[in-house]
Amino acid sequence: MKPFANLCLVALISLGTTGCVFIDGEHVTRDDWRDDQRDNREMISQLEIGSTRTAVVKSLGTPSDSEAFTQDGEEMRVLFYRTQRTHSDGQTTRDETTAVIFKNDVLVGWGDRQYAEIRQH
Repeated sequence: MKPFANLCLVALISLGTTGCVFIDGEHVTRDDWRDDQRDNREMISQLEIGSTRTAVVKSLGTPSDSEAFTQDGEEMRVLFYRTQRTHSDGQTTRDETTAVIFKNDVLVGWGDRQYAEIRQH
């Protein structure tokens, strides 16, 4: 009977800790990605055209992805921040992000339409 009681205890503890993760000693729950996405959407909605890239990164943090290129002699940088979940695979793909676009380190726009426009140039 004791092995059965031990098994029940282990199962109970396992159920209680499912979805809990500790990163650098900090408790992180499975829903934190939802908070991050919501926070990113909120911060992006408050951006102001003309802000510096340094200021935007300070507000939003490290992007999920980025790219840089020149266009008509101007440096273009695009930072991609996760703002919506499309696939439940643990990976962040571009269709789950919002593009934040800088020309010579100055914010010129964000979103799919603006990103498509600069890539068509």
